[in-house]
Amino acid sequence: MHVIVATDGSRQSLAAARQLKAFADPAKITDVSVVAVVRPLASVAFADDLAEGKLDGSFRDAARSAVDTIAAVYDGWGPKVHKRIRSGSAANEIIKAAKQYDAGLVVVAAGGRGLSDSVLVGSTAQRVQHYAPCPVLVVRPAPRSKK
Repeated sequence: MHVIVATDGSRQSLAAARQLKAFADPAKITDVSVVAVVRPLASVAFADDLAEGKLDGSFRDAARSAVDTIAAVYDGWGPKVHKRIRSGSAANEIIKAAKQYDAGLVVVAAGGRGLSDSVLVGSTAQRVQHYAPCPVLVVRPAPRSKK
């Protein structure tokens, strides 16, 4: 089975990648494609929450850094890991990748870059969940502790 793991460069997308590894049987996964999508002409930069230092480069450099960080989660795990950067609408490109690679599962984070839980779940994760040609694992952020 081919699994698509989407990243937007957020810590939540890293948590989603780790969640897959925590429960999935690597013997049943043949390939993992780590996918980042850069929006052309975007006014908001690609997230660089995962970069160890500040990136001074382009959105594509930030996306490459995020893909590298997520791909490293699967080092030595078993399945072949592919690093992919696409350009366009995040949800559309994730769905296209799932179709193109005949994915058996898509992993996305809910809560990566939005303003609130309702905005987050109502955006990319929800669209992918609704239109993907395969099951979608939506990993929600851990609940915040109330003081």
